[in-house]
Amino acid sequence: MFLKRIQSCIALFLFAASGTAAHAQVAKPERTGAELYAAACAACHAIDGTGSPPTLVGFDDPIPDFTECSFATPEAAADWFAVAHEGGPVRAFSRRMPAFGAALSEGELERVIEHVRGFCDDPDWPRGELNLPRALVTEKAYPENEALLTMSIQKGALRELTTGFVYEHRFGARSQFEVAVPLTMQASEGSQWLRGLGDVAVAVKRVVYHDLRAGSIVSIGGELVLPTGKEDEGLGGGTMVFEPFVSVGQILPHESFVQAQVGLELPRLRERGEREAFWRGVFGMTLLQGKFGRSWTPMIELAAVREFEEGSRPQWDILPQLQVSLSKRQHVLISGGIRIPLSEREGRHPQVLTYLLWDWFDGGLRDGWR
Repeated sequence: MFLKRIQSCIALFLFAASGTAAHAQVAKPERTGAELYAAACAACHAIDGTGSPPTLVGFDDPIPDFTECSFATPEAAADWFAVAHEGGPVRAFSRRMPAFGAALSEGELERVIEHVRGFCDDPDWPRGELNLPRALVTEKAYPENEALLTMSIQKGALRELTTGFVYEHRFGARSQFEVAVPLTMQASEGSQWLRGLGDVAVAVKRVVYHDLRAGSIVSIGGELVLPTGKEDEGLGGGTMVFEPFVSVGQILPHESFVQAQVGLELPRLRERGEREAFWRGVFGMTLLQGKFGRSWTPMIELAAVREFEEGSRPQWDILPQLQVSLSKRQHVLISGGIRIPLSEREGRHPQVLTYLLWDWFDGGLRDGWR
């Protein structure tokens, strides 16, 4: 009898203990991004995201306005996460921005960032995740604020060195204009070098579709090539050319992506040039040095052009290339590659292509390095 009572007591104890343990293991409800933001961020950034005044925060460093869509949307979530996790210095921003990596979990930081980016309530603005790395030839779909110094070198019967300056400026939520100014040096074997301005180009593009959940973006645009180069010296085409095009970008798993562009080249004077169709595509993958360090983006690009003339065959080129970020803020990058003819190779030679890119909207050329 006594043994049965002992067994009953033990059973009741175990039942009560299991109930207590089960109660203790009930997970607390996850705090929302808004709750986390109010607790961790609102003191400096204000509850509405507009930024607290210097008289309240006690320092004069400018605080960004998260409700400004031109600020909240262009950067990718990975850059927001880096600054939130490691603090401002990880991207060469103010040390006033503290690191929250030890105080909040990665999931909590992601919820805060999604809440912050929600202060921009205009769906017209494509998100920065759709701003895929720039290839050497293929025009990307995302509208940008960038300046580039480009260079191409070609050997062969006609030696040519072309440097160019490209300026891109975003206007509105979806649009961008571009100006490209080339300077060319070239010489045939045994002849002297000719130098001068090439054909200047102006272009406009506009995003017609973007969907972050699908990872897709589509733009349409047009480029007008002006006959500013001297045709008799081989520095220009001698006629105005209009190039309508469509550009597409698609995010793929594992930090990879694919981009494509198709278009036409339509010279105003048919006797100065043939109408052509072109298509280009690039596949790449971005690798980070460490968790938040330098980005390395190897890409492989295919480019083709075909004249409308009956019987003509497409000229195919392949362009292996590598883009690397230089600045800590990752707003200055360099890229280089080789354009190798694959078909119709007679008279065509490999070219070395490179560019230095400055995303001027993210800071001055001398900013963001340490």
